[in-house]
Amino acid sequence: MIVVMQEGATEGQVAHVVKLIRELGLAEHVIKGTERTVIAALGDDRAKNKENLENVPGVEKVMPVLAPYKMASKEVKKERTVVKLGGTLGASVGGKKVCVIAGPCSVEGREQLLRCAEEVKAAGATALRGGAFKPRTSPYAFQGMGEKGLEILAEAREKTGLAVVTEVMAVDQVELVCKYADVLQVGARNMQNYNLLWKVGEQQKPVLLKRGLSATLEEFLLAAEYIMSRGNPNVILCERGIRSFEKYCRNTLPLAIVPEVHRISHLPIVVDPSQGTGHAHLVPDMCKAAVAAGADGLIIEAHDDPEHALTDGAQSITPGTLQEMMAVLKRIAVAVEREV
Repeated sequence: MIVVMQEGATEGQVAHVVKLIRELGLAEHVIKGTERTVIAALGDDRAKNKENLENVPGVEKVMPVLAPYKMASKEVKKERTVVKLGGTLGASVGGKKVCVIAGPCSVEGREQLLRCAEEVKAAGATALRGGAFKPRTSPYAFQGMGEKGLEILAEAREKTGLAVVTEVMAVDQVELVCKYADVLQVGARNMQNYNLLWKVGEQQKPVLLKRGLSATLEEFLLAAEYIMSRGNPNVILCERGIRSFEKYCRNTLPLAIVPEVHRISHLPIVVDPSQGTGHAHLVPDMCKAAVAAGADGLIIEAHDDPEHALTDGAQSITPGTLQEMMAVLKRIAVAVEREV
């Protein structure tokens, strides 16, 4: 359930409602909007005497939350969530400006990463992606540079101001990745790794949560709920394509999820057309379609030498292609009342 406070409710009145919610054996999550405060009461409230809360000073109304995902639901928070990414460029996801996160699939070396970072920034990106730890289908494939890769990403941030987005694969990696990165990425394979979701939910860093290969929208939002229920409200959803029977692309990129997420949730959603298609020649057109559909951001694999990339070269565009594409995206964004 949610407790909607009256406009102008005092801090003391909010604190009193929180105390009563705890007495019911429920956990509270206070959401302060521009006009009023809403308090989400989390837990099994079916047998609780909730009616008494309606008569508490400062309370306007008590409402049930019908969606199974409570904190991610638009029933709880009507205003769109804007997540600040970090770095010195002031990048954020969820506002009017469409955020572009770009960079190589993995950190392959210092010179390569620093060069890519400078090039994607010049093309218009405001955040840098790059994997220091890489989940690979084959145990013999390149697994990333580990902490050395994280150090290189942090150096790239210092030189360019780009916020760093990188994947964390396991609970015991979280503190290490937090030391270097601005945004913790949870990959598709880990969308339902609940111990990992809880751990990143205990951090202060934003979390970019990728949709699982066969996850429904409800399962996707419930995974976000795991993170938010541990105190971290800064969740960015990422559509990266789902597995289907189709063969012409690596995954099927269902862009209808973008307007649907905006309808039922306040969380921002970005689109990954690189993983979503698996082919570099499809990436620019799917970026255009994603912006037209209302995506809050794009996360794109960009490499200055895709033919020799250690990971996912076939789906990586060049920084030059990124720069050409950005000019078109700016025009599309204007048509849908956004900016790039």
